[in-house]
Amino acid sequence: MPTTPDRPDGRPAGSGDPVEAAEATDDAARAPRPAPLRGDDAADDDFAIARETVSIGVRPAAPGPAAGGAPADSGRDGDRATVGIDPRNRPTVRVDARNHETVKLPGQRRPADSRVRRAPLPVAAAFATGWAALLSYVPVAAVIGLARTLEGQGGLGGAAHAGLAGWLLGHGVPIGTSIGPLGLAPLLLTLLAGWRLNRAGLHVTRAIGARRSGSPRAALLVAATIGIAYGTLGLLAALVVDGRGTDVTPALAAVHLFAAGLVFSLIGSLRSTEALVVVARRIPPPLRHGLRTGVVAALLILAAGAAFAGLSVAVGGGQAADMIGAYRTGVAGQAGITLVSLAYGANGVVWAAAYLLGPGFLLGTDSAVRLTELTVGPLPTLPLLAGLPNGPMGASGAALLAVPVLAAMAAGWLLTRRLMGVHHVVDGHLVDGRHPSRSGDSPPAEPAWHLVLASAALAGPVAGLVLGILSWLSGGPLGNGRMAEIGPVPWQVAFIATVVVTVSACIGAAAGRAFRAPVHHK
Repeated sequence: MPTTPDRPDGRPAGSGDPVEAAEATDDAARAPRPAPLRGDDAADDDFAIARETVSIGVRPAAPGPAAGGAPADSGRDGDRATVGIDPRNRPTVRVDARNHETVKLPGQRRPADSRVRRAPLPVAAAFATGWAALLSYVPVAAVIGLARTLEGQGGLGGAAHAGLAGWLLGHGVPIGTSIGPLGLAPLLLTLLAGWRLNRAGLHVTRAIGARRSGSPRAALLVAATIGIAYGTLGLLAALVVDGRGTDVTPALAAVHLFAAGLVFSLIGSLRSTEALVVVARRIPPPLRHGLRTGVVAALLILAAGAAFAGLSVAVGGGQAADMIGAYRTGVAGQAGITLVSLAYGANGVVWAAAYLLGPGFLLGTDSAVRLTELTVGPLPTLPLLAGLPNGPMGASGAALLAVPVLAAMAAGWLLTRRLMGVHHVVDGHLVDGRHPSRSGDSPPAEPAWHLVLASAALAGPVAGLVLGILSWLSGGPLGNGRMAEIGPVPWQVAFIATVVVTVSACIGAAAGRAFRAPVHHK
């Protein structure tokens, strides 16, 4: 490139790197020379060339005309030119294939489809499902292996068989034993399996290239494939467990695990494909906000139940320690029975939520554990049962009944805050109210009363449905005796939760709408 030889050694004035300067002057000597320019035109032309060379990482020489108004030639001829620039045309770059260290140009970005090879759906689903099943089975086998030391029945084979039966029980599959059917599923294990299936749905969606595709069809296809694979594993597990002191119906196990695989993996595939956003946009706004508020209300009630259950067990910690010490086993056996109690801790959370709502739960036939009544018979020696109340709560029970009411009111208040903070309508357009509007924009309109109240009213049935399903999953029999009925009555919990959440959420939403911060108009 033409530069001014204003240094004694002939190097260009704008280059501090000797190699770079030599390459530039050598290329200038080889390039065809344009007609001489005069005065400012020469400076402008040199500056334009230097500006274009910045983008490829080569430092340009200092622009400026030489004395006399014409660019001067400088430098010496080299053996090999690396960068060539034609001043008569748009600057071009010539990269020498034998010298890659001087200038590196990034390769052209190729389309995503040609860069990433998609895995076949059956292969990806089989691998992800098998990994999810393994990760949810190994902890069960370890815990049950520790618990079996209570009876002195060690051995890897026995622990693996018992762990497989416990893994099926965690999916709601009844296990037939000598004392009757065992159908009380540990919900903590169910949550572990659901989490792994959720991750499986997400990974399979990525593997087949459907991530962020927004396709509900792809999400359903992934979930159905994982459900079939998981149901097949359940069928094989039931065939292994059946006939060795335990009775399992293989067809029932296949159905249960297919449903679990379909539901939990669908959550992950919907998140990965972002099809949930597409589906949500097709739902009417009151129903969409009602679904969200109902789930929030159910989660708040469950959180209150978890706090109450944890506090009750902590208060009865001495009794729980006595229960563990009564087994007269070593550390391994006591650790096993403690972990088994923790596996049913999620069941205790649902039972505590039902207790706060009013219906309570059952601990055997002809029993009742609720705020106003406590009727139980002989119970198993489990540390989890140390948190049972000693009797009816009396006057303090009325205060506990207010906990679900406050939780539902908080859900309704959050609904209004969301509607006022995000979903504003300005001139017929939906805008985000969390960010300040531009100067001159009209203030956002507040959510209509019918939207607020309709969404809050729909939250009640949603919360009742969620809590009713959880109550059904948390219960089950422990044999044919008096422990054949354990857990809340699902329809009672669903009905009471629907009424409580509907009324309380409407009150909270209306209060948030009425006692809002004033909107200042400019």
